[in-house]
Amino acid sequence: QVQLVESGGGLVQSGGSLRLSCAASGSILGFNTRGWYRQAPGKQRELVARITSSGSATYADSVKGRFTISRDNAKNTFYLQMNSLKPEDTAVYYCNIMRYSTDYWGQGTQVTVSS
Repeated sequence: QVQLVESGGGLVQSGGSLRLSCAASGSILGFNTRGWYRQAPGKQRELVARITSSGSATYADSVKGRFTISRDNAKNTFYLQMNSLKPEDTAVYYCNIMRYSTDYWGQGTQVTVSS
């Protein structure tokens, strides 16, 4: 059983910052890739950022230079620091862990950026 618990979403003004956290527990051995996705109303879920066990990170073009993904392996927790937020960043954000073709999802946390 794997559980992912997200926290840190909320309402922020344009230009502000938020930090999302995702705490993983259970049988997570081997699930080395950590990711954040988001889904805005009427849109498909999209990858925001992903980080491997070696620390290699990739980002969606729309968030490069503004968002940073990081992980604390000792705490089995990973983060998404979001700076310079824009109204178009408004979405439900989901954390994800992956091993080959198997993955697990968090429950989602709402991020709303007002203009």
